Amino acid sequence: MRRAFALAVKAKGHTWPNPMVGCVIVKDDVVIAEGFHAKAGSAHAELDAINNVPVSVVGATLYVNLEPCCHTNKRTPPCAQRLIAEGIKTVVIANVDPHPEVCGRGIAMLHEAGIEVITDVLAHEGELLNEVFFHSQRVQKPFVHLKLASTLDGKIAMPNGQSQWITGELARKHAHHVRAEHMAIAVGAQTIRQDNPRLTVRMENYSGSQPIRLVFSHSGQLPKSAHVFTDDDAANTRVYGNRPLAEVLDELYQQGIMNILLEGGASLASSFLEAGLVQRISHYLNPSYLGQGQSALNDYGLMDLSQRIHLKHVEYTALGEDFHLTGRV
Repeated sequence: MRRAFALAVKAKGHTWPNPMVGCVIVKDDVVIAEGFHAKAGSAHAELDAINNVPVSVVGATLYVNLEPCCHTNKRTPPCAQRLIAEGIKTVVIANVDPHPEVCGRGIAMLHEAGIEVITDVLAHEGELLNEVFFHSQRVQKPFVHLKLASTLDGKIAMPNGQSQWITGELARKHAHHVRAEHMAIAVGAQTIRQDNPRLTVRMENYSGSQPIRLVFSHSGQLPKSAHVFTDDDAANTRVYGNRPLAEVLDELYQQGIMNILLEGGASLASSFLEAGLVQRISHYLNPSYLGQGQSALNDYGLMDLSQRIHLKHVEYTALGEDFHLTGRV
């Protein structure tokens, strides 16, 4: 199953709105085929593996991290029916597919055909692998990933707004890889006014699409000369006024936006957190102190220590002198 996870991750950032799925086929204790879902519209992992197999799969065991699909309301043929037709003996699954047109139906179809089905194998790891897909399917909203970059005392800028650069080069490069995994990037109006960011993925040999840029502004008063309104990707910039954040997320989901990287500033980040709309936080920490300056969450008010935002399943990475931690809210 972990090999299936590793295959699935090969397509990270390229499968939207589909999940990442990998597949391994074993016969007589030998791996005879592997496959993964490369992008939306291409063969699903199970079919990719079957198409790569040099021998018969009759009686084989198939490992896949997500329940095989069974519906025809999509661009690719259903997988459960194909596994039945190919004579697969056992199917081992990490997670049930939360998509309403699947959600146990694929498993039931395999059972009815006499195929042994084993579920919940490394289910927790599978859930984290496809956290964006699971969240968006369950709540019908994009997955929101808040990115922070600060000093050790939680400052993101000097009192005069100077913020470039809080972190070092390796951390900034890492942040571009994170951007590449998201369909949209969101910032507040003050970030546009102070930093004039491009909000694009800038990596060597990057050939993927650029994220949609979301700017939240109560007043709508934004500099027309800002990069997000004048560069080659200006058509990918959207401005949202004084509207409930949950309403905006509902609208974005209906437009096919599955995940959003929330990059700042402090007021917008606090608003999303107070509304309970953030699912993951990634924090880049530089080993320095400013003392005075702008705080990462200067508008986030707590009435009691018990209201602190806690992260779980935290992962830590050293990036030169900087430190990156990420966890689920």
